[in-house]
Amino acid sequence: MKKKKKKKSVFVTVGTTSFDALVEAMDSEELIQTLIERGYDSLTIQRGRGTYLPKHIVTSTSSERSSAIKVQVVEFLPSLDAILKEASLVISHAGAGSVFESLSLGKPTLVVVNESLMDNHQVELAETLASLGHVAWTKPDGLLQALNAFDPNSLI
Repeated sequence: MKKKKKKKSVFVTVGTTSFDALVEAMDSEELIQTLIERGYDSLTIQRGRGTYLPKHIVTSTSSERSSAIKVQVVEFLPSLDAILKEASLVISHAGAGSVFESLSLGKPTLVVVNESLMDNHQVELAETLASLGHVAWTKPDGLLQALNAFDPNSLI
């Protein structure tokens, strides 16, 4: 009897805000290929109030890619509970609520800081949690490199 492959999903959240730089960073065939190579088979991007709509990963005609990973982009979800519980990896903006919710469920979390915010404390939060071994963090332009270096098993 063939053993059923465990589903591995990625959930990306910007919370209730707008963080187009994160959504745009996710809109990369190279990043999607990295997720596929790491065994992920679904990706949900919750884009919040942002205006950027992924063009590359959603409209890709690559039948190889489309059969390997399911991509869904939503503005908001009524509740994040179910999707967070199922997620194998969370890529989150550095909002305290989103990060702590992910960590409370024991989810490997890659935090992406939004440097465009005024009085931004996201870097301090991300650096502190990373120094304690709870998360890894990056800026949007370093997301692919951070994902390539990310080891979910190294987090506490």
